[in-house]
Amino acid sequence: MGSIHPYTTTAGKRMYRISYRAPDQSQRTKRGFRTKRDAELALAQVAIAKSRGEFIDPTAAAVTVDTMGEEWLEQRRGVLKPSSFRPLESAWRKHVQPKWGARTVGSIRHSEVQSWVSAMTGGSTTVRRAQGVLAGILDGAVHDRRLSRNVARDIALPTKTRNARRHYLAHSQVQTLADHARHPALVLFLAYTGLRWGEATALRIRHVDTLRRRVSVEENAVLVSAEVHVGTPKTHRSRSVPYPEFLALPIAQLAEGKSRDELLFGDGVDYLKLPASRNGWFTVAVRAAQDEDPTIPRVTPHDLRHTAASLAVQAGAHVKAVQRMLGHASAAMTLDVYADLFDDDLDAVATALDQAKRAASVVIPLSRERDRKA
Repeated sequence: MGSIHPYTTTAGKRMYRISYRAPDQSQRTKRGFRTKRDAELALAQVAIAKSRGEFIDPTAAAVTVDTMGEEWLEQRRGVLKPSSFRPLESAWRKHVQPKWGARTVGSIRHSEVQSWVSAMTGGSTTVRRAQGVLAGILDGAVHDRRLSRNVARDIALPTKTRNARRHYLAHSQVQTLADHARHPALVLFLAYTGLRWGEATALRIRHVDTLRRRVSVEENAVLVSAEVHVGTPKTHRSRSVPYPEFLALPIAQLAEGKSRDELLFGDGVDYLKLPASRNGWFTVAVRAAQDEDPTIPRVTPHDLRHTAASLAVQAGAHVKAVQRMLGHASAAMTLDVYADLFDDDLDAVATALDQAKRAASVVIPLSRERDRKA
């Protein structure tokens, strides 16, 4: 199983070390046990770990976070979309690598990670993402049998802050905004189909079914570091989304003179990029629309997606239909995201229960009266 040997430190203190063979039959030693009993327990733990196939070679934990982090990032690069990979890479460069890069994975302690997380500045998303990157790297160390457990897990994290209040435009407000926009058809299309910006601007002529008035969402064009990356939609699934009849003419005009493979919006060749938030054409249109209608809130292109959900619910669309239109993974997600849009349903439930109770209260006394007369 192994052996225990006493030794004397330079300070004259008696200590113990253990010797044993690793699963690969190489000789291993570990020093620093204060009592023979501690050494015996350590040796027993090594024997149990070997028998269970859970042995962790101490030398394997000497690899640095820097080395494992670069490998982990490359692995993520191969499976994530550019828009999802970029935030992880940024968290690694700005937060994780400067703090932990030079450390070996086996030297990191849970208390150190907790202190780092607690002291980190920035929003909750920034903190959670940085912790997630370190935890992901150490997960790899655990899977590689370099560590017995991940000390970056079970960390107290800041509570996620709620998203800013969503803005929903009314039909008249959408039209006013479109009237002042450089791309009016795109504004109307986003507000009445619920497509994400990248999904709409990636539509090609062949994706439009004019007979059924539907578009097939198969691609997504996302701007990452000033470069447009085209991939699959967010859920990696294509979907068919209807558009209202009043959009048939604007869409036909956009498609006129273009080949099947050209883009529906824009010049047909270049993807329309998300306009700048400060002085882009969409912001300019919002300001002009507000001058005409002061009730119009300050909205972003993504708020048109929220508007589409709101208008669909107002029109009586079932939550499952809204889910399919927006491309959510499940109806539960749609309800979670847009729970406020379904508040009227709760009122309807209360009203229906009240009416049912009143009807029951009328029937019961009449039946009792008939029983008494009989």
